[in-house]
Amino acid sequence: MTGQQFEDIEAFAAAGLATLEAKGIRRSLLPAARNADGVTRNHRRLISFCDNDYLGLSQHSAVIRASIEATREFGAGAGAARLVTGDNPLNQKLETRLAQVKGLPAARVFGSGYLANIGVIPVLASPGDLIAIDELSHACMFSGAKLSGAEVAVFPHNDVAALARLLANRAPGFKALVLTETVFSMDGDLAPLDEIQTACRTHRAWLMTDDAHGLGVLKRTNPAPIQMGTLSKAAGAYGGYIAGPSKLIELITSRARSFVYTTGLPPGVLAAALAALDVMEAAPELGARAVTNARLFASLIGRDPASVDSAIVPVILGDSAKALEASERLEAEGFLVTAIRPPTVPAGTARLRVTFSARHQEQDVRRLADLVRALLPAQAAAE
Repeated sequence: MTGQQFEDIEAFAAAGLATLEAKGIRRSLLPAARNADGVTRNHRRLISFCDNDYLGLSQHSAVIRASIEATREFGAGAGAARLVTGDNPLNQKLETRLAQVKGLPAARVFGSGYLANIGVIPVLASPGDLIAIDELSHACMFSGAKLSGAEVAVFPHNDVAALARLLANRAPGFKALVLTETVFSMDGDLAPLDEIQTACRTHRAWLMTDDAHGLGVLKRTNPAPIQMGTLSKAAGAYGGYIAGPSKLIELITSRARSFVYTTGLPPGVLAAALAALDVMEAAPELGARAVTNARLFASLIGRDPASVDSAIVPVILGDSAKALEASERLEAEGFLVTAIRPPTVPAGTARLRVTFSARHQEQDVRRLADLVRALLPAQAAAE
């Protein structure tokens, strides 16, 4: 490549970075070493209130031990895609267990939740079909919908009446697929799954849910026949999965490009996820403890704790610069609470996304709440 080509590329990238900087949404990597005692960043120990390890299982001794033992037995990597030689027996063991947990006939494990959504959605819908998606669904659901080539219609957040109108007006003779999250990742609120499923039955649509932030935290009946989720949050490991009818799972195995053309998960990751599911079953109180911590925080910053449905409590500040400043001031006090900015959240809703774990101590929750009250505008804390 010539020097001029490098200069042109650098100029293009510099202009893009300057635009992001001006909008307050430029991102950079800040290494954070997680361990049983917290997070170490820039040689400082911080208490993290912004990751998704809701049950603390990434640091659980049984989960770590299972990962080490599987790595010693099978090696560090899968070696190939699962359809070649990468289908370690732990995959099928994990899939059987996930199907049981979800109460569905079968499941298939993917490399990540993002890979699951961008692979499965195009199998379910194609040009001419309709995909109706909640406006606050995760970016990977939107990506999968776009890749399908189907018509994509966005309905207002949790507005079942608007969803029903979309389904009623779709082109005759084509399928309809409805996409939503069970627990919305940036707001922590829940989808009205029973009402959505009723609309789907009425209008002969299929419902697919993303349960990334619900597994292991909330005990809730999910009526969706197609359920996707991750193993990287409450399960403390990595990977994604899809659960549903057996024939659909067989079809996905041959048709989902992000499954067919991706190397299988490492054996240690599979074993860790299996061990995490064991802990979840044996200690259901862990999920309840995470939600209790979230509700305590909410009450201490002046919010109704009954309005908190999950382990996620957003503190919306609106402006990206304000969210960044608040995050920095909390870090100076020993707390890691990352600022979430557009396009991850809608414009004008930059926030602190405060997440809670079963491992958090009450005194730390109370101290964080005191700082939030002191550092942030009262109206922001109460939103």
